[in-house]
This record gives sequence, structure tokens and C-alpha cells, in this order.
Amino acid sequence: MSRLQVVSGKGGTGKTTVAAALALALAEEGKRTLLVEVEGRQGIAQLFETQALPYEERKIAVAPGGGEVFALAIDPELALLDYLQMFYKLGSAGRALRKLGAIDFATTIAPGVRDVLLTGKACEAVRRKDRGGRFVYDYVVMDAPPTGRITRFLNVNDEVAGLAKIGPIHNQAQAVMRVLKSPETAVHLVTLLEEMPVQETADGIAELRAARLPVGRVIVNMVRPQVLDAADLELVGSVSRPAVARSLSSAGLGGARRGGHAERLVEPLLAQAEEYAERYTLETEQRAVLAELGLPLHELPLLAEGMDLAGLYALARKLRGQGVS
Repeated sequence: MSRLQVVSGKGGTGKTTVAAALALALAEEGKRTLLVEVEGRQGIAQLFETQALPYEERKIAVAPGGGEVFALAIDPELALLDYLQMFYKLGSAGRALRKLGAIDFATTIAPGVRDVLLTGKACEAVRRKDRGGRFVYDYVVMDAPPTGRITRFLNVNDEVAGLAKIGPIHNQAQAVMRVLKSPETAVHLVTLLEEMPVQETADGIAELRAARLPVGRVIVNMVRPQVLDAADLELVGSVSRPAVARSLSSAGLGGARRGGHAERLVEPLLAQAEEYAERYTLETEQRAVLAELGLPLHELPLLAEGMDLAGLYALARKLRGQGVS
């Protein structure tokens, strides 16, 4: 597995949940994983039922086998201060710039600066080693921006390296791109079995490939359980209503007389079956579209009880069972 795992997806597909489950899955058996948030939504803190994350790496969970998950919510302003100290040794001068509002200006107005800082901080965590020369984190998982912005977000350092021909900015941008465009990185896309998310996933993969960014896996989230198979659905379309009513009566659901409870259940049941048949056909078509993308495909179930910490660990187990670890 690549050491930097970037997770993107159309809004509403649950990419933050998948990123968190992936971090847990990768942290098993004593591994250390850093889960990075770049959009300032504090979605990771909510999933792990903990306080809002500060701009520091904090342990938030223990994975099966004793592995640990750390989390970091990257603050662009503080990341810029780190950058100024690292490359220009500004120290207190950098903090003075922040008080004057220059830091806020740079991270919100200057084109691309914010994304440079966010990707740069994540890549620094990937490269960081301890005094013994070992990587501090076995994996870094980034909860990245949505599919529509992911290619530009990851590729911004290429643009910066082209604008700044020499100096520390150029060198830093090149170092980041060496990580992002190498086998160390994999960009995973999260989707649903619905037409718009699947189309956006296909478009996002095409854009990533055109930018020579490494595409990893497609993860289908919130997959509903299969109730009827193709043969059952064919039977639904051909069975007579009186036959359904008789079957319900024989099962003890209402009397056999005309207008009885069993007969009143027929129309709602068949309408529900027809609705399911439409969804089954749509999902089958979308699976075929995803299969044509030529990437590893994984599915995570829709959790009927909603998402909580136990559900997050359950999704991590599903990912491990599908070889994502």
C-alpha cells in the first residue's frame, strides 16, 4: 500500500467516513496512521466522538492489534507560519505578520497558497523520520477536497514550481510533487451507486490520469443490502395479484375472503417490489460503469443504525476483509 492515501469523492458520498475507516484499517497490527483533515469542517472529530482537533497531531483511536490513529486538522495560517520559520527563520516576525493580517491575506487571497500549504504539510508528515531513521507514520490518510477540485488541489505545487524557478518555494513545491506523483501516493475516489456520483467519479479519474497523479481504488459507499435477486424480480413482474393474496393468506396475513387484509396488502407490496426493481437495475448499470474504469472496486454497506464509533470500526473491518490494509 502507498504511504499517502488521499480520499476524495462527490459531496454527500461519505468520503470523510471512508477516510476515517481507512485510517483504522491501515493502523492494525501495531501500525501508526495519521488522519489529516484539510477542509476545516472538524468532521474527523465528530466521527471519533472527540473534541475539535487543534493544529497538532493527537491520538484519537486504537486500532485492532494495538495500532494507533492520530489526527491533524491543518490550519493554513499556522501552516504558513511553520513554512516561514522552516525556510526563512522568521520566528517572531512571522507572528507579527499574522497580527497585521498578512497571513490571513496570503492564505485566502493569494492564488494557490492555501492548497500548497495543505498538501505540503501532509507530505511533510509522510517524509518525517524519527531519530532512529524510521518513518514516524506508516501511513498518512488525507480527507481531501471533493472530486471536482481534487486534481487542481493536488497539482497546485506543479504550477507553483513553474512560477518560482529557483529558491526554497520552488524546491518545496518540487519535493511535494515528487511525493504526490510517485508510488508513495494513491488517490481513492468514493462514490454511491447513483448516476451523478458515478459520472463525477469517472470524470475525476480521467482528470487525475491526465495530470499523471496516481489513482488508487474506487470505494462504493452506503450500499444497500440485496433483498431480491434477478430471478425474484422477474417473478415479481409476472405473478398475478390473486396469487400473491392467496400466498399472504396462507402465511397467516389476513383472511382469504375478497377485500380482506391480505388482498389490501398486495398493491403496496408490489409497488415496493417495483421500486426495488428500478433501483436494482440502476445499481447494476452503475456497477458496470465503475467496472469499466479498470480500478480495484470495493463496497461498504449502508449502516441501518446510522454512523457512530462502532459503525466506523465495522467499516474498517469490511475494508480489511476486502484487502485494503
